[in-house]
Amino acid sequence: MTEMSSGSSFAYMSADNIKGLMLALSSSIFIGTSFIIKKKGLKRAAMNNVRAGLGGYSYLWEPLWWAGMITMIVGEAANFAAYAFAPAILVTPLGALSVIVSAVLAHVILKEKLHSLGVLGCLLCIVGSTSIVLHAPAERQIQSIDDIWILATQPAFLLYSFFVVVVVLVLIYHFATIYGNTHVMVYISICSLMGSLSVMSVKALGIALKLTLQGINQLVYPQTWFFALVVVTCIVTQMNYLNKALDTFNTAVVSPIYYVMFTTLTIIASVIMFKDWSRQHPSQIITELCGFITILSGTFLLHYTKEMGQNYKPPGSYSGLNTSFPNSQLVAKQPDSDSFTKEAVPMCKFELFCAS
Repeated sequence: MTEMSSGSSFAYMSADNIKGLMLALSSSIFIGTSFIIKKKGLKRAAMNNVRAGLGGYSYLWEPLWWAGMITMIVGEAANFAAYAFAPAILVTPLGALSVIVSAVLAHVILKEKLHSLGVLGCLLCIVGSTSIVLHAPAERQIQSIDDIWILATQPAFLLYSFFVVVVVLVLIYHFATIYGNTHVMVYISICSLMGSLSVMSVKALGIALKLTLQGINQLVYPQTWFFALVVVTCIVTQMNYLNKALDTFNTAVVSPIYYVMFTTLTIIASVIMFKDWSRQHPSQIITELCGFITILSGTFLLHYTKEMGQNYKPPGSYSGLNTSFPNSQLVAKQPDSDSFTKEAVPMCKFELFCAS
């Protein structure tokens, strides 16, 4: 198995990292745009029919909504391909950029207010993303699916996978039935833990398909189909429990927490399986972590200012900035605003299929 030397990753971004970056950026643009198109389609469909938020499905006959869905699928395909070229440490945090695209387009096209603090949140996401991009490790060079299988069967990653499966089973069969409707962390933990395994399997499958398209057939290996099975199992589980979380709790609460947990666990899984940080200088790792924290700050600020926009009061009735979420937000779903209803801005790419 060949790897790029650690010194080469300091001097410049590898060609594969650049390809992965371009795919991740295009994915965020397509996905962020898709939610605006779908929102326009939902509004048009609701003019003479029951709106989606009240259980209507008239949007399924609206061409504009399907245009948004196709745009979203293109973005998902680009995101899938990005993992075949760049490490998860680079690709996963960039999912936050789709929130910026949606927020800006919603402000311009849907005339939805973007608070000045929301603009600051967008800038923080951009700064954090730039920091991660400039210091991300070079992609490990993989020659066949056997190389990935060796990485996936390391004792450390097997222990992590076993831990994830055990915790998820305990959460599903014990805590979800008792605390699922009152504690937001139960459903989100299930989604995030399974998400970390799904990303590793998506990356493995993406690399296998990339090698196959290059003329090195990987479809004859049983490991390829094993990773495909893991992808399907993990994503179905994610979709199920993310839907439960979105249906039970406010999107403004679910989305940022899910993004933080999903991205953090994905980075941990990638570091364990692909040993991303073993090829980096400590200063690069610290810079990446700072960039990640900056993105988290920006995403929380964006979602908080969205709540401010919903509760906006005209001049003269301002009563100060409330910096705490009401307790009811954490135990019961509140009415969503018409800005996104069930088409909420995703904080993670896998949330897309659960929001429609």
